[in-house]
Amino acid sequence: MAIDLSSFGDNITAVVFGAGGGIGSAFVRHLAAAGNVATVHAFSRRPAASSGKVRFTGCDITDEEQVSAAAKAIDGPIQLCIIATGILHDDDIAPEKSNSALDATMMAEVLRINTIAPAIAARHFLPLLDRDRKSAIAALSARVGSIGDNRIGGWHSYRASKAALNQVIRTMSIELARKNRKALIVGLHPGTVDTGLSEPFQKNVPEGKLFSPDYSTGEMLNVLNGLGPDDSGWCFDYAGQRIEP
Repeated sequence: MAIDLSSFGDNITAVVFGAGGGIGSAFVRHLAAAGNVATVHAFSRRPAASSGKVRFTGCDITDEEQVSAAAKAIDGPIQLCIIATGILHDDDIAPEKSNSALDATMMAEVLRINTIAPAIAARHFLPLLDRDRKSAIAALSARVGSIGDNRIGGWHSYRASKAALNQVIRTMSIELARKNRKALIVGLHPGTVDTGLSEPFQKNVPEGKLFSPDYSTGEMLNVLNGLGPDDSGWCFDYAGQRIEP
């Protein structure tokens, strides 16, 4: 798949949070292969060995001290920061199927990982965005975070966490526009990607709509290439369509 990042210029310094996950690792592969990317700072709780352009560093995005240290360790401005972290389910968490399934502890954990962690990461990395040319922060969101698009209910915690993330992005974009006119911050909806996160829910995915990580991330990078400061604060899907709030 051809990836176009030409709008960011040459010698790009990129950052990827969640570099050890299915989507995050695909972002790292695409960025490492791009001719105009000079360095990829790949942050993961379980980092791999650094190689070539890619500098792996251990960093838990839910630990603000680690995120702050990661930001301070980067020398010079960055042009692209991708936050590819999140949770839908694990041994203790499952999407709610009814109102009666709501659980305060589970809901707080989903919001901690899907909303608060990306917000704090953005807080520390927004000041690193290049002021002399286009730069961007993009966080993985989801179409189910759209209030207007919610017609079937369920998945209360996950929906709420992504809706809250979209609001954080919108709010951050307003201040960013005053401080850095060439920068943007957006949410990205990857579609349904064939990873462990979506695996239990793939049986109802329409034919042709279950994407490989490489396909989805490639499309999202091309979307980012076409966005500008006027698009800051919104959420876009893998095809470049703006998702209604």
